[in-house]
Amino acid sequence: MNSPCYPLAMDVGVCQLRSFSISFLSSVLGAESLDNSSSGASVVAIDNKIEQAMDLVKSHLMFAVREEVEVLKEQIKELMERNSQLEQENSVLKNLSSPEQQTQFQAQVQTGSPTAGAPGPGPTA
Repeated sequence: MNSPCYPLAMDVGVCQLRSFSISFLSSVLGAESLDNSSSGASVVAIDNKIEQAMDLVKSHLMFAVREEVEVLKEQIKELMERNSQLEQENSVLKNLSSPEQQTQFQAQVQTGSPTAGAPGPGPTA
């Protein structure tokens, strides 16, 4: 059963863990031969192996989460920069427009009318 791996760091980590976990656990649990006379020791050994496997899974997941957090931080930074640029552009456009144009725009915003067809002179370049 192969599931598709996705380009996000978290999904890649999960895909790697899926393909890795079955073979890893099989090799870890198969490394100890189970003897019926020492079942107590076998249970402890199996518990230790399971704990080691869970620690490894945890470290892989934490790595994937850290990678995803870094990607998201970068996206947030880019979006904040873009927002700042748009706010500056909006301020310039407000300063260049006439009071009549601003009033007309506010009326269109309140009624939900499209602004693309609004008449009015645009800035000259």
